[in-house]
Amino acid sequence: MLRPKIPTMPTPTRHHAPPAVIEHRPAATAPAAAPVPSRPTVQLTPGTLAALVGGGTAVVLIVGAVLVSMLLAVAVTAASVAICALVARSLISAQHRR
Repeated sequence: MLRPKIPTMPTPTRHHAPPAVIEHRPAATAPAAAPVPSRPTVQLTPGTLAALVGGGTAVVLIVGAVLVSMLLAVAVTAASVAICALVARSLISAQHRR
């Protein structure tokens, strides 16, 4: 009832020749005067440097706040689990005394 349909591969009717390779030869050009650097030079102005420092500081503070809040969440969870364990232990021991 639920059989997968396997596609059948069509058999090739004839062999195809690979496409012809066409070589392009560039025309003779004048030699370049000087090589152009592939990457432009980065120039840092005082304003750009201040923006980079401010952005880096903001990123560090935000990541630190997120990590501290996660640590606090783990600590609160651990404390609540410990309190639940103490209550459960006291209830079980009180039940055994009766």
